[in-house]
Amino acid sequence: MANIAAQRIQREFKEVIKSEEVAKCAIKVELVNDSFTELKGEIAGPPDTPYEGGNFVLEIKVPETYPFNPPKVRFITKIWHPNISSVTGAICLDILKDQWAAAMTLRTVLLSLQALLSAAEPDDPQDAVVAKQYKEQPDMFRQTAKHWTSVYAGGPAKMPELDDKIRRLTDMGVEEHNARVALSSYNWDLERATEQLFS
Repeated sequence: MANIAAQRIQREFKEVIKSEEVAKCAIKVELVNDSFTELKGEIAGPPDTPYEGGNFVLEIKVPETYPFNPPKVRFITKIWHPNISSVTGAICLDILKDQWAAAMTLRTVLLSLQALLSAAEPDDPQDAVVAKQYKEQPDMFRQTAKHWTSVYAGGPAKMPELDDKIRRLTDMGVEEHNARVALSSYNWDLERATEQLFS
C-alpha cells in the first residue's frame, strides 16, 4: 500500500477509536488481518428508524490512491433499504462515488452511512424493489426493514406473523433467506411469493 494512504488510514483509525460516537457504541472500526487496506466497520441502527437496535457490519477496502479516491464500502449484514442492495450489500451514496473529497475520513463515511439509514433517498435507489415498496407502501416497508434488522442485525423486534409466513415456505423446501426475499419483495403476500418461487 502506498505510504501516504497507510499513514492517513492509521491516523483516521485512531480518530474513530477516540471519537465520542465510539464511546456511545454508534460506530466502530477494526483491522482485518492487521492491514490498513481492509477494515471492518460497524454502525448502530439510528433511533426512531426501523434499523434501531440493529448492528450493521461493513466491509471497507481502502485503495492505494486513498485519500484521493473513496474507500470501497459494502454492507455485510443484510439490510432492507432503498439505497443498499438487499443482495450484494452495495451502497448508493454520493460521497462513495463522485462526491468524495480528500478531506473526508473513515469517521465521515461511517456517520454518513448511519445518516443514510435515517434518511433514505428512494429517487436514487440501489435496490429498485425496496425503493418501490418504500414509496408506495411505507408501512409495509417499515415492517419489512424491522424484520430484516431483527433477523440479520440482532434487532429487538419479533414478528411472529411474518416468521409464520417464512416457516410456511421453508416447510415447502424453500431456503429461509430466499423465502424472506420473496415475501419481502411481494409485500408479504404468501400466494404471490410462492408463485414467484415455484414458477
